[in-house]
Amino acid sequence: MLLDEDGDDPFPVGADIFDETFFEDQVYTLLGQDLKIRQLFGAQLGVAAPVWDAALHLCRFMEKQGVELRGKRVIELGAGTGVVGIAASLIGAHVTLTDLPLALTQLQTNVNLNTPPGGWSSVPPAVLPLSWGQDHTGFSSDWDLVLGTDIVYLPETFPLLLETLAHLCKRGATVYLSSKMREEHKTSEFFEDYLSHRFHVQRVEHDEEQNIHIFRAHLMKDQSLPLNVDPSAEQL
Repeated sequence: MLLDEDGDDPFPVGADIFDETFFEDQVYTLLGQDLKIRQLFGAQLGVAAPVWDAALHLCRFMEKQGVELRGKRVIELGAGTGVVGIAASLIGAHVTLTDLPLALTQLQTNVNLNTPPGGWSSVPPAVLPLSWGQDHTGFSSDWDLVLGTDIVYLPETFPLLLETLAHLCKRGATVYLSSKMREEHKTSEFFEDYLSHRFHVQRVEHDEEQNIHIFRAHLMKDQSLPLNVDPSAEQL
């Protein structure tokens, strides 16, 4: 596991992660699109405030692998700044961005900042509250892709996240989860002991330097692998 250069845990235990409230705008080029992303530090947003490396890795992976996004129905969990979902929407995906209610203002701000001058090519990204394991059944199961980046870090939420993913994927959605593997937060336990019990899981990318893994998963229908699973990818 890699820590910050000063050795600090980037996901410290405790609510007061940022003492002051301020914002920072930054431009990213992802999926062939320039995005202006506002990160609102403070206001009790905590880990929802910044753009995490795992999000950038997932965008670059999808671009490199040619993951089809145009016209696809995409939902992002724990979207935070919305950088992944907004990038997907700019190239024509039908995107729903979700997070806890506290993060929705930041999400909507970033949607507004990235609205093309001529309007969205498909539909604007929807911004909705979603508390895993509580109100997930109010969402459709009719998705093509379910995305999440650095959302696996609180063990008490693992069963809730699993239940939410299972509901969203009932009709065959593909899940992509990009995570920095933090031993103290038992990240690997979620993929090995939770997700793999109900999903066929493959590790499809591994950045050894930053210890970021990208997993692709499909909800199990029976004990056989889905037809679209790549046999060359690493199985869990």
